[in-house]
Amino acid sequence: MQIISVLASVVGGLAVSFLVYLGLNFLVAKTNTRWNKRLLPYVFLGPVLLLLVVFLIVPTILTVVQSFQKTDQYGVQSFGGLTNYAQLFTSSSFLQTLFNNLLWIIVVPGVTVIIGLGVATLADRLGPKREKTFKSIIFLPMSISFIAAASIWRFVYAYQAPGQPQIGILNALWTSITKADPISWLHTEVAHANSFLIMAVVIWLNAGYAMVLLSAAIKGVPEETIEAARIDGASERQTFFRVVAPQIRTTIVAVFITVLITTMKIFDIVFAMTSGQFNTNVLGVEFYNQFFAFNNPGKASAIVVILIIAVVPVIVYQIRTYRQQEALR
Repeated sequence: MQIISVLASVVGGLAVSFLVYLGLNFLVAKTNTRWNKRLLPYVFLGPVLLLLVVFLIVPTILTVVQSFQKTDQYGVQSFGGLTNYAQLFTSSSFLQTLFNNLLWIIVVPGVTVIIGLGVATLADRLGPKREKTFKSIIFLPMSISFIAAASIWRFVYAYQAPGQPQIGILNALWTSITKADPISWLHTEVAHANSFLIMAVVIWLNAGYAMVLLSAAIKGVPEETIEAARIDGASERQTFFRVVAPQIRTTIVAVFITVLITTMKIFDIVFAMTSGQFNTNVLGVEFYNQFFAFNNPGKASAIVVILIIAVVPVIVYQIRTYRQQEALR
């Protein structure tokens, strides 16, 4: 029933937006030429603004309101003020979840950009045919969904008891090289090793995306600036960091922030691999647990509000970076 109601809401919103478009178009057609030019942009903006209000602004407001509601043992909701937030930030498990999310946003975007930049730079030095082949291989994981990638990498990290054949590639290599017992990689909580192993999957998926955008940016750098740096005696490393990198800074920031936002709301790959257990929980999985498993929409909404507060400064910074770059042009 919930799926049907969501589909009905989406179809209804699109239908209303189309009717608004037709209505505005009809009204503008009836006006004189002077007002026609002034009102015509709103014919196209009106439906889009309506969709933003219905599917973005209104749900955000309802989520914020819901975050101040508490649910008793009988499922009855009432105004609870900051109760949900207080309970979350005084919970050691939630603080650990926040720390896990912090690890994700520190490691994944930076490593993804570094790998993408390195691959793009090295591939640019290959011949056209080898460059296309190499980039296609790196980009291939982008065609895989997060759930499919999680299923694939669960086999890589698979664990069998000592003495049994190890079907997981990592344990097969580990036992053959070190002659030690296999390790249950996803179940260990040693120094967040299992979290880093899950991060490796996300980096593997996003490296191709970073490579494509950064490669296009590198190819757009004027060749004369690179030649001038070489004539002045700059090494390849100096040429890259002092000439190429500053000119593709906007693309680097865009890729970093895009991966960062994806990382902050990561859910499906963690849920599919560990369900947030063994000290791998993140905010997306915690929201799912609070809403569906514990039937606590107030706390779930509070988690969403925390995510919104964390994401907004990142988006503002990205917009300011774009505006500064456009002003330089």
